[in-house]
Amino acid sequence: MPQQDALYTLSTSKNIGKVILVGAGPGVPDLLTVKAMRLIQQADVIVYDRLVSDEIVAMFPPHSHLIFVGKEAGNHCVPQQQINSLLVEHALAGKQVIRLKGGDPFIFGRGGEELEALLPFNIPFEVVPGITAASGCAAYAGIPLTHRDHAQSVQFITGHLKQGQDQIDWPSLARSNHTLVFYMGLNQSHVIRHKLSAYGMSLATPIAIIERGTSSQQRVHTSDLAHLESLAKDAKSPALIVIGSVTTLTHSLNWFQAKQEAETQSYPKFYQYQAHQPTRKIS
Repeated sequence: MPQQDALYTLSTSKNIGKVILVGAGPGVPDLLTVKAMRLIQQADVIVYDRLVSDEIVAMFPPHSHLIFVGKEAGNHCVPQQQINSLLVEHALAGKQVIRLKGGDPFIFGRGGEELEALLPFNIPFEVVPGITAASGCAAYAGIPLTHRDHAQSVQFITGHLKQGQDQIDWPSLARSNHTLVFYMGLNQSHVIRHKLSAYGMSLATPIAIIERGTSSQQRVHTSDLAHLESLAKDAKSPALIVIGSVTTLTHSLNWFQAKQEAETQSYPKFYQYQAHQPTRKIS
């Protein structure tokens, strides 16, 4: 294949760059790590996803070549194999490539798959972890994922399964005294409710859906397992589903909502910050 031949030719060059897998956190720029921000400013190429917020995109340096590979459920802007090839191509051309992913790249981010694609070409790489959506969004919603009076463990589960495959241990998830966090679960809310209740979880179990967590558009929807489907229909992606009694604490610990309401009362709407996209061309 011509593309593979070109990559092989590049791989024989001594001028090989590097791929740095970076977690962008749950959205708000303040939650980027210091190391992530420093490396982003030094990048030759930034390959980034849909879940990287507009505020963070606006901070990209003007000298970097930007490649948007945004993906959402049922609509992959760029196929995964092509993303892998982009990383290889630019690294073999001697570039420092930042692969920027929302949240943490090793938690439902396919970060491991993308690094494995570099191995045949001996491309050096590094990983900079980010605050995963579960901990970041839950913190901003006032939901402690563990609590001595409510939950002694927490599990992160993907709600985006390969078609026809369900490898989730539902009996284990349905037990009490722990917190469940479903990533990408809005479209599977009916399956989640049915499976958990079928294996013994009470339909009265408290739940929360955190929509656009940590952003100024954050909304926290609360109800019980019986109403998960109807709650999910009223929520917009990206969103997390949190199941367990810890979700009841949001009513008293939702500091971020209280802060937003106080700021809205203190400042006129025109004063609120609006992020802007870079004006240069993006691939």
